[in-house]
Amino acid sequence: MRVQQIAFNEISAAEVSAIPAMKQLKLFFSFKVDEGCLNGTPTDPRFGVLERDGRRIFRFRSDDDDYRIYFTVEQNEDGDSVVVVQRVLHADSLKDFFFRSGMGSDSEDRKLGKSRTFWKYIEDGEKAARK
Repeated sequence: MRVQQIAFNEISAAEVSAIPAMKQLKLFFSFKVDEGCLNGTPTDPRFGVLERDGRRIFRFRSDDDDYRIYFTVEQNEDGDSVVVVQRVLHADSLKDFFFRSGMGSDSEDRKLGKSRTFWKYIEDGEKAARK
């Protein structure tokens, strides 16, 4: 498998910078996007797929279950896969999101996939300039 480039937008870069340095290292050490993700079918149970209206975004759940990385996979001009981190959220912020939106907390990926508010949140990251 080829090594993928990981790109951040301004929002996701700011979210990562708010995480303590040692937690950042641990988080991104375990964030390994495999061929399954690149092909749209993740094999690692820490990864999930959210879909809505033909759009697809992937979710990575950290080993300690504290953080979620939401990302897309794009092709660069050379045809190589680029992992674009759209948002990095602490699990507590997701619990708050579920509470405020009245969604509860079971089946996280399914509920987020149906939430217009969540997709708007992701779109804000997609529109932000890349770092």
